[in-house]
Amino acid sequence: MSPLKLPTTLLHDQAEVCLAQWVAQLPAALPPSVALDASELAKFDSSALAVLLGLRRVLTHKGSALQVKGMTPRLRELASLYGVMDLLQSA
Repeated sequence: MSPLKLPTTLLHDQAEVCLAQWVAQLPAALPPSVALDASELAKFDSSALAVLLGLRRVLTHKGSALQVKGMTPRLRELASLYGVMDLLQSA
């Protein structure tokens, strides 16, 4: 499975659609972990965290893990501020 990729912009208005698209793309048989590339995310709000946590919840329910790669310093800071950095361990 190729890595999922965060868009350049992920704000509240796009969050629900973004998560739904990712969930729809997931194969029936998931690998032990699913990679997500966050390196291009430039414009975002806390909805980006909600999307990541929603995807993590879906993957965990299906027996897989989320591996977030390329978190920008701003995204790390926001995740730390909200206390969810441990749930979004970056690689």
